Amino acid sequence: MTYQETMNPVDQPVIERLPQTSPADAFNQELVRNVHPSDWVNPKPAGRYNLVVIGAGTAGLVTAVGAAGLGARVALIERSLMGGDCLNVGCVPSKGVISAARVAAAVRNAREFGVEVPDGMNVNFAAAMQRMRRLRASISLNDSASRFRDLGIDVYFGQARFVDSSTVNVDGSHLHFKRAVIATGARAAAPPIPGLDAVDYLTNETLFSLTELPARFGVIGAGPIGCEMAQAFAQLGSEVFLVEATHGILPREDRDAAGIVQQAITRSGVKLLCCGKKLEIKHDGGIRLVVESHGQGYDEPIDKLLVAVGRAPNVENLNLEDVGVDYDNKGVKVNERMQTTNSRIYAAGDICSPFQFTHAADFMARIVIQNALFKGRKKSTSLVMPWCTYTSPEIAHVGLYEHQAQEQGIEVDTFVQAFSDVDRAILDGEDEGFVKIHVRKGTDKIIGATLVAGHAGDMISEITLAMTHGLGLKQIGSTIHPYPTQAEAIRKLGDQFNRTRMTPLVKWLFNKWLARTR
Repeated sequence: MTYQETMNPVDQPVIERLPQTSPADAFNQELVRNVHPSDWVNPKPAGRYNLVVIGAGTAGLVTAVGAAGLGARVALIERSLMGGDCLNVGCVPSKGVISAARVAAAVRNAREFGVEVPDGMNVNFAAAMQRMRRLRASISLNDSASRFRDLGIDVYFGQARFVDSSTVNVDGSHLHFKRAVIATGARAAAPPIPGLDAVDYLTNETLFSLTELPARFGVIGAGPIGCEMAQAFAQLGSEVFLVEATHGILPREDRDAAGIVQQAITRSGVKLLCCGKKLEIKHDGGIRLVVESHGQGYDEPIDKLLVAVGRAPNVENLNLEDVGVDYDNKGVKVNERMQTTNSRIYAAGDICSPFQFTHAADFMARIVIQNALFKGRKKSTSLVMPWCTYTSPEIAHVGLYEHQAQEQGIEVDTFVQAFSDVDRAILDGEDEGFVKIHVRKGTDKIIGATLVAGHAGDMISEITLAMTHGLGLKQIGSTIHPYPTQAEAIRKLGDQFNRTRMTPLVKWLFNKWLARTR
């Protein structure tokens, strides 16, 4: 037995303890040196802190750096890797994989653009993953312990535990605070699937440690993560089976939009097994995915299995019960000012948010800073929250869906602009999607929008800006957009709205005037 095998896991170096830091190459070692240095010495508590922030993911980092920048004395506690899910096992590595997959797909489709490429294109999966690790390591400087220390923040590594409503213990040190912020995030949690516990399945926390492309890849869950990774691995060369309990994919999205993405990922080679019933995982020396889809039974041997459904809040070991912080299986309960049931303790990010996105955590943290330090009254309900799923094409949304508006008794007018009538989209070979905007009936006030496009995530921000600042379709229509761009589709919706103002009465008056002034 080696020395490492006799060590308690918590005593092992981070590079050997956490699956997301495998393989232990130079890039992952650089990552760990930045976000959990093995030689880090926790500082001595510096009196009473204005804020003690527990968790150094996006919400915790933004809270800490924002508060310190305003002059607050801040302590930041992290038990694992600074940067949280986004840097280590979420946005950053997944987009690194997706960018490689999109290049592979572009090469395969090059002949459609008159570009001849040799047959037998080879994807070096190990090199693609190494590129991702290299870029993740370089990005990790932004979230590094040394950077936050240099910004005047006391950075502690260890498990935080509330002692009382003004004290947190970490690694034997007692940190006294005026206010505390819980920003411990959430983690992957697998649903109860027969046979799943008997196999070594992947989640987003282990997926990005792969160094060999699985020839046959199973994915359970056709939500954003499942769809993104199913399509990306198919584009990289895997035979992919995507299982979803409901009909189709992306069950929370606009059905027209989800339908377009579904067609795209199946063209990429993904075998969709939706309306999946009697799902079980069998293990007989290998992994077999057994499911019934649309009345047909499937028993597929696979090399790797990704479970992309389920999240659990990180509330363990915080001693929340003794300080009166309520929580359930969805996370810590907060009011619209991000206060927990203990008025001295706030929360932000995935631990408490229905929107589990990096940008949501960022802006919730900004609310916490104002409310916790300056007795502000900022509300999370005032946030206009966009999001995007990074399939090809992407699907982005902000505001209400049409069915939500109906449920709230809001009558809407809906305007749709297909990219098949947008010149740049046609020339780019990306003419399948659309922009759909819902406005309050009889007005140009935008209450929701969905975009399906190659770069929908970039384009949704124009609509989000309009909604945030009370600009309507009329103002969008009067804003000059460069030609030719795909964003011109949004401006065309302004034109559509303006044409609705040409009522029969207005048209008659115009005709009268123009006849008189000839």
